[in-house]
Formats: sequence, structure tokens, C-alpha cells
Amino acid sequence: MEALALLCPLMYLALIAVVIAGMWKVFTKAGQPGWAAIVPIYNIYVLVVEIAKKDMVWFLLSLFVPFAIIIPQMDVAEKFGKERTYGLGLAFLPFIFYPMLGFGEAQYQGGRKKKSDWDDEEEEEERPRKKKRPVEDEE
Repeated sequence: MEALALLCPLMYLALIAVVIAGMWKVFTKAGQPGWAAIVPIYNIYVLVVEIAKKDMVWFLLSLFVPFAIIIPQMDVAEKFGKERTYGLGLAFLPFIFYPMLGFGEAQYQGGRKKKSDWDDEEEEEERPRKKKRPVEDEE
């Protein structure tokens, strides 16, 4: 009986470690810092707003409404080229689906850019300036 009492918390910690490792890889594939996966609340912000490209409203809903994270999870799956149903796996079985997504062949495809991401666009070339003619002194 004592072995079972020790085994359960160890299994729980192992599952948490697997989810964190998978999320870390998903975040890095999406161009986000991997350490964000271990910071509470900030990891949801990065997942919902930066990776899934959802509005801030979805972030707030994900914090306060049970099961509201399912829709952004489906969008994360789409951003990696998976079916929306894969997002259900991310939401309900993260210890299986996050490592599959993070360590698998799926690549982040990004999708539409938000307007605040315009700084990544190509910069305009500088127009050549006309050379000024030297002014000759009139005498």
C-alpha cells in the first residue's frame, strides 16, 4: 500500500513533465520562447494570442470560462497543419498530443499575421538622392 502511495505522485509528476516538454517544443516550433510553457497564465497568453492568433478576448475567456480553451487549442492544431479534431486531443489528452505535436514532424505554418506584426515585412528600399551640383561663386 505504501508503494502505491509513492507511485501515484511520481506518475503525476511524470505526466506533468511530459506535457511541459511537449509544450516547450511546440512553443519553440512556433517561434516563441520555450520557457513560456512553464510560466502560469503567461503560457496560456502565448498559446492563445501568439500561436493560435486569437484575440485577447479568447485569452480572458480561457482563463475564466471552463472549456473555453478548446477553441484556441483547435486553432493551434490548424496552425501546425493538423485537423481541428487534433485540438480536442490537445485539450483533453495533453500528455499524449503535445509531445506528438512538439516532437513530431508537424511544422508551424503561422497563418494570418496580426496588424501588429507588420514590422516583419520587407522594408522599402531607400530612394537614391539626387546629387547637389556644386554652387559656383559668381563674381
